[in-house]
Amino acid sequence: MAPILTIKDLSFHYGDNSSPVFEKLNLEIDKGEFVAVVGGSGVGKSTLLKCVADLAHSSGGTITLDIPERRSTRRRATVFQDGRLLPWKRLRHNIGYGLKGLELTAEERESRIDEVLVLTRLQELADRWPHQLSGGQVQRAGIARALAVHPDLLLMDEPFSAVDAITRQHLQDELLNIWQKTGAAVMFITHDIEEAVYLADRVVVLSGSPAHVTHDQRIDLPRPRGRNEENLQQLAHDIAQEL
Repeated sequence: MAPILTIKDLSFHYGDNSSPVFEKLNLEIDKGEFVAVVGGSGVGKSTLLKCVADLAHSSGGTITLDIPERRSTRRRATVFQDGRLLPWKRLRHNIGYGLKGLELTAEERESRIDEVLVLTRLQELADRWPHQLSGGQVQRAGIARALAVHPDLLLMDEPFSAVDAITRQHLQDELLNIWQKTGAAVMFITHDIEEAVYLADRVVVLSGSPAHVTHDQRIDLPRPRGRNEENLQQLAHDIAQEL
């Protein structure tokens, strides 16, 4: 099976800076695979995701999406650190906003919105304004908006970094449930190695200057995983040594 995302010899410079953030960076993600990318601050994790999302332009190398173009879906969708909800739109209309430009009937559009509201357990909050939502609910709303376009690849940039520890754990479990139900591949950026090991099929380490992939660890632990399992904690420790 060919990977749905192939990153080959990618490099990125900020402006006229002669020193690249990352260089000769290579990464593949298969259909339905959950890959977490970890690394120290400033190593280029979020920049890499933005390049894949086509929100930043690389200086060299290639990014190939082996995903067919379809008029009623998008090949990729992005979830950011904040929910990025439009404050003048109710939750239902925030989710629907991401469907603009897709060839959907009004009935199909409403069905998509209802589908992801249920999937993210937000159906009872559909008519609330963003300021009436908790931090965790806002993040779930951001995930719902991304899922509504039925992406093959879900790009997530430290989506749980701004919430408290208990909410973060709940969101992690909800994300795993959603991922298993949708079958989308996930590229998940995080600075939290334990989070990465708990969630992912593979954990990729970026390090060095310029950064590149220095370690690619498959997480062969059965699901559901226990956060305090000795094997999980040992893997997290081993990956931390690669940073």
